[in-house]
Amino acid sequence: MYSYIYGKVVEINSTYITLDNNGVGYKVPTPNPYVFHEGEFYTVYIYQHVRDDELSLYGFKSKEEKDLFLKLIEVKGLGPKMALPILATGSVNGIIDAIERENILYLKKFPKIGDKVAKQIILDLKGKLTSNVENTTMDNNDELSLVLKGLGYKQQDINKVISKINHDNSIEEQVKEALKLFLK
Repeated sequence: MYSYIYGKVVEINSTYITLDNNGVGYKVPTPNPYVFHEGEFYTVYIYQHVRDDELSLYGFKSKEEKDLFLKLIEVKGLGPKMALPILATGSVNGIIDAIERENILYLKKFPKIGDKVAKQIILDLKGKLTSNVENTTMDNNDELSLVLKGLGYKQQDINKVISKINHDNSIEEQVKEALKLFLK
């Protein structure tokens, strides 16, 4: 089992990074590869998924992200390939908050998550997760910034737009609002 791999990011793809550790390149699917920068060294927290026909490594920038992923894959009907996009499009604190408040609509915005799976997530995880609510706004800004950067916008332009956005909205609504502001 792996806990983490420390290495240099040598490639960033839309769904994974390639992490070089002592001359071995690990292809590591990660929720948002764009939080990493090519050519820089990182500690990537790893989950090793083993099945009869598959051996996969999933990587995370923080322990909190990995911990939430591990809790999500314990939910009946939710495997690693469904849990990863949840973390890609939602902040850790936002997801935990939605689970604690039983916000099914928030959970259903994630790919492949329907009413049944959203209810199962709440049933299995409510009361079992902790979050740092004070950092929610910071996380939402970071998340919005990463999404916009992934769409090709420059950080200086993103910083100008982020201050004009209503951060009480979902991340999807914030992205739509930001795109409208970029078009002006």
